[in-house]
Amino acid sequence: MLESSYKVPGGKLVKVKLQTSMGKIDAIKILGDFFLHPEETILKIEESLIGVGTQERVIEKRIFQTLKEFDATLVGVTARDIAKTIMMAWESDKV
Repeated sequence: MLESSYKVPGGKLVKVKLQTSMGKIDAIKILGDFFLHPEETILKIEESLIGVGTQERVIEKRIFQTLKEFDATLVGVTARDIAKTIMMAWESDKV
């Protein structure tokens, strides 16, 4: 399992646990001390990322679209921050 954490400047902490195979996300858990309302939207975001490849912009767009679809609000982080944390986890496998 790949893991990473990212402290958003002036914001909150995002943590990601990631399983991949063949260049795609198989399983993902997004954690942190940020706020999301409604809270259960995090599960929808995680589901929306299954099967996505290593394109940070695609990941960010999926997160943003899911937030919009469920009329959810992130506080302390952005969709871009979460996408960045996912990419950091992915790239940690190459080190």
